[in-house]
Amino acid sequence: MTRALVLGGGGPVGIAWESGLVAGLAQAGVDVGAADFTLGTSAGSFVGARLALGADRATFADPILADRIAGEETRPAGGGGPPPDLSTLMKLMAEAQGGLRNPAEVRAEIGAWALAAPTMDEQAFIDSFGKSFATLPIDAWPERGFACTAVDAETGAFQLWTEASGVGVVRAVASSCSVPGVYPPVTLNGRRYIDGGMRSSTNADMAAGHELVLVVAVRLGAAGGALGERITARFNEEVESLKDGGATVVTISPDEEALAAFGLNLMDFRRRPDAARAGLAQGLAYAADVKPYWNRQA
Repeated sequence: MTRALVLGGGGPVGIAWESGLVAGLAQAGVDVGAADFTLGTSAGSFVGARLALGADRATFADPILADRIAGEETRPAGGGGPPPDLSTLMKLMAEAQGGLRNPAEVRAEIGAWALAAPTMDEQAFIDSFGKSFATLPIDAWPERGFACTAVDAETGAFQLWTEASGVGVVRAVASSCSVPGVYPPVTLNGRRYIDGGMRSSTNADMAAGHELVLVVAVRLGAAGGALGERITARFNEEVESLKDGGATVVTISPDEEALAAFGLNLMDFRRRPDAARAGLAQGLAYAADVKPYWNRQA
């Protein structure tokens, strides 16, 4: 019996909540890090890579829980200037998932916008991003099954990074986390890539073929308006496709306490400790529901 873990996108706040969730589940006897295959998109790629590389699950959120950044600004380190206006990005993301135009064509427009946006230098992004993986060789990839998602900034084509791709996990994860307009597109094999969430906030359909799929959807309920509706519709389509393929699908999304901890901006670093605490509490509370499925497949 094979188990897949799908970790969706949701910015630095999503990383914190997912980290707390992982720790809470582990402390209550559910080790999601034991998945046969872990798929991460954006924030989920960062969390998933840490899991696949063997980070201790029970203490997974400790660095965030111990964080004392409540007085810091919301903009990313090294970005400079006021927070970027992402209204164009939100409009295009809703359009890419709206079904009225070729999604790859719209994603290419997002990529063009990302390439032109003033952000920190790409190497500065890699250097700051890579602190969590600082001891890894440049071409390192987790031994346990892991993949993360990105989008070609020029063509809008979807990219699934796996061990077979022949790229290092640090740059692959950085590309998956490259929120357009906030972070620079990341270069891999001579091409530039942006956040895999431009295709889907979870890309859960990429876990097809596994018998049990646990999907953690940060943005489900955390985004409103037309984009929120499309995220939910796309998520439901992916879950149904997995079920049609014979998988048992278990889903976790933020509860009311978590959504309150998130605030309105998933890029707000000040929210991370509270989001991690909310994730920890939710993991502890939800473990009893998840355990019969997850541990039965072990």
